Amino acid sequence: MQIERDLESAEAVADAIRHLEVRGAPLIGIAAAMGLVAGTRELRGAAREAYLARVATATPGDGSAIWERLHAEATAIWEEDRAMCRRIGEHGLPLVPDGANVLTHCNAGALATGGIGTALAPIYLAHEQGRKVHVYVDETRPVLQGARLTAWELKHAGIPCTLIPDSAAGVLMRQAKVDVVIVGVDRICANGDFANKIGTYGLAVLARHHGVPFYAAGPWSSVDPSLADGEVIPIEQRAADEVTTIAGRPIAPPGVPALNYAFDVTPARYVTAYVTDRGLVQPPFTADPPS
Repeated sequence: MQIERDLESAEAVADAIRHLEVRGAPLIGIAAAMGLVAGTRELRGAAREAYLARVATATPGDGSAIWERLHAEATAIWEEDRAMCRRIGEHGLPLVPDGANVLTHCNAGALATGGIGTALAPIYLAHEQGRKVHVYVDETRPVLQGARLTAWELKHAGIPCTLIPDSAAGVLMRQAKVDVVIVGVDRICANGDFANKIGTYGLAVLARHHGVPFYAAGPWSSVDPSLADGEVIPIEQRAADEVTTIAGRPIAPPGVPALNYAFDVTPARYVTAYVTDRGLVQPPFTADPPS
């Protein structure tokens, strides 16, 4: 089932981000910028004039033109992200040969960005060039972004895909049915450790054990040189009912506690390379952009 929602106020945008109706770091940034524009548009009469006048005192220029400038900047952020996604796809395209079976986790496609995605970008471009590509899609418990979003995207793009339980990835690798793993990335440390959706670390370990190349795709803005390694990345723990229920229906006895880490950290030693908008980054990893 496809559901569309119009977000016409700053509060609506904030609520959508809070409840994961807008998700994916690039898209959250775009939505937040658009939410700021919507927030200023909501103001009427003297309130809007007062707000714009105050912004104008901090930002040189005509206060009456501030809304237009905010809108133009938010649109520029969107267009920059669209171009960034395309560049990630171009740099990652050689990693997806004709006939490849790719395994991915969570959702790092068009529904998480302003363009064709990060991890899915090389897949989209391979398909665009006529290469035969098949994607194994991890369901991605507990919120099922793979099942609900990635599978939906690929189906509508005409790219063959197979939905699998997260726990089936190891069996497929052992059977030599996976040629490459490509996942998204939320934050990259100076030493190459990175944070991503929970379950990514396990995939990386399995891939290394079975000799499957493991790539993480994301914009260079994901690199945070202030973080020495993954040990200092704070890991969010979300509500337990995301684990104990599915679509609002209980799947565990009442009162059973649950751990619900939103992310995990994959050590750099398990990463074959990063696919960024500035190029392919291979070990040894540093916080310096590729030349």
